Amino acid sequence: MRQVVHILKKEFNGYFISPIAYIVISIFLLITGWFFFTAFFIYNQADLRNFFVLLPIIFSFVAPAVTMRLFSEELNTGSYEILLTMPVTFRDVVLGKFLAAVAFIVAMLVPTFAYPITTSLLGQLDWGPVIGGYVGAVLLGASFVSVGLLASSLTRNQIISFIIGMAICFSLTLIDKMLFFLPQSWLGFFEYLGADFHFQNISKGIIDSRDLIYFLSVTFVGLYCTHMVMEGRN
Repeated sequence: MRQVVHILKKEFNGYFISPIAYIVISIFLLITGWFFFTAFFIYNQADLRNFFVLLPIIFSFVAPAVTMRLFSEELNTGSYEILLTMPVTFRDVVLGKFLAAVAFIVAMLVPTFAYPITTSLLGQLDWGPVIGGYVGAVLLGASFVSVGLLASSLTRNQIISFIIGMAICFSLTLIDKMLFFLPQSWLGFFEYLGADFHFQNISKGIIDSRDLIYFLSVTFVGLYCTHMVMEGRN
């Protein structure tokens, strides 16, 4: 576990050495702030509905951007082979990088606490859906990070890694929005595969075990496949 923590700290600090962290956080806050304050100033509404509705789509781009370098860069420069000469296992490396990316997602969400605080100052706010929304955001971020990590392990090119990760995350987000052409008997299955479907349930303050199992399953599959890919490269 000590090695996992060491890799976590190294990768998390590495985000803020390069400008990518500041660019991603700035774009994220700009987009979410725009939709929140647009509703506030134009429609005279202070709520978090637009923020949570758009979060899965935004994370479909953010998570692959955060993870695209984690394995691709090391595979391209050859530093991954040096890492494996140290007393670490494949599991340590995968978990350390995964937790670092999730920690970055959490750090990115922290400034958005200003939105519910602003809303609560202007009127009554039901904190149940807000807390549920942020719990769902962390679970959604973790599952998309695992997908992005898998994409990063598949190629040495960071751009290709980003495109693969974004395509998978975007598909998981929109799959339940494209059910109109499917037979009625298939709807339940494909709706369950949609990340947005499960996230919106949690963001309403409804903690359902099926939603938790979905996000944990996606995260586990992503990490397990990443572990298998990287082990196969050895």
